[in-house]
Amino acid sequence: MAAVYQALHRRVSSLVCRLHSTYVRKMRYLNQLKEDDSLCRQAQTSGTFYLFHNLSPLLQKIGKKYLVPQLSAAEIKLVLEKFQEAEQWTEKSVLIGCSDEHRPHFALDLGALDKSVIESELQGSFTDLRKALFVVDGKDSPLLASAQSLLRWHDSHQYCSKTGQPTQKNPAGSKRVCHASGVTYYPQMSPVVITLVSDGSRCLLARQPSFPPGMYTALSGYCDLGENVEETVRREVAEEVGLEVESLRYSASQHWPFPSSTLAIACHALVGAQPAQISIDSLELEEARWFGLEEVVEGLKREPMSSKQDDGRFLPWFPPKQAIAHQLICEWVQQQSA
Repeated sequence: MAAVYQALHRRVSSLVCRLHSTYVRKMRYLNQLKEDDSLCRQAQTSGTFYLFHNLSPLLQKIGKKYLVPQLSAAEIKLVLEKFQEAEQWTEKSVLIGCSDEHRPHFALDLGALDKSVIESELQGSFTDLRKALFVVDGKDSPLLASAQSLLRWHDSHQYCSKTGQPTQKNPAGSKRVCHASGVTYYPQMSPVVITLVSDGSRCLLARQPSFPPGMYTALSGYCDLGENVEETVRREVAEEVGLEVESLRYSASQHWPFPSSTLAIACHALVGAQPAQISIDSLELEEARWFGLEEVVEGLKREPMSSKQDDGRFLPWFPPKQAIAHQLICEWVQQQSA
């Protein structure tokens, strides 16, 4: 009887979804996959898979382009047949999205298997995500970032923090459950503010010692427990460069997978127009300075490899367009040019 009810429920849900937009239908289908374990297992047989190895995605280089292969369940099976216990691996996959035609997308990390064998079979290479995000097509970058974050979360939440007992993921990977305590764990993101400071005619950009030579970007920092976004912006600017924010405005947000899953909340902050003495926190920053409009425009045009000068010094360059810091800098340029 329960099976009949579930089948009827799915048919009614499908009929209702047809009355809505493509986006609404897709979101409701994804929610069904998260809530209905049997439906999700069925979807794994017809979905596509993005492969990872120790959190590095598989890329294929075709000419000068890097592509992210979407493998069918049958293709995955052919690869896994070269290893023992192949049938168990698809159960380790996590749902990361679906196409407008309702073809589900899953991510699967094969880090326990021989990387060279998989790369040889699929004529690709597992690439560090920091590099992959900036060489693949723009539509693939968010999916890879989300996939790695979800895979990392499952890897680090295999045990219950209350009982110490193993947790079990559902087929979609949207949660983990400790059956000993009944506690359900859901993936979470940490909020981070990223702030472009301006005094009206200049913007402030900084760099950390770990940055590539010559790269400058906006200030950033995690929200402390109990803080709102405005309080975090003011505190971070005060801590890192010793300036007091007079006003701020929200720009946009972006999921960012480094160092772990974060929600980057991008803002513009205005400080006093009087000569402001920058006082950097040397524990956080290597350097911070003011940039004029002309220098920012030139920096946006500059590629990392072209920033090194004959004397060994590096000209300033800024994060690529896939990063939300790039958007903040471009917005500031447009405002100054208006």
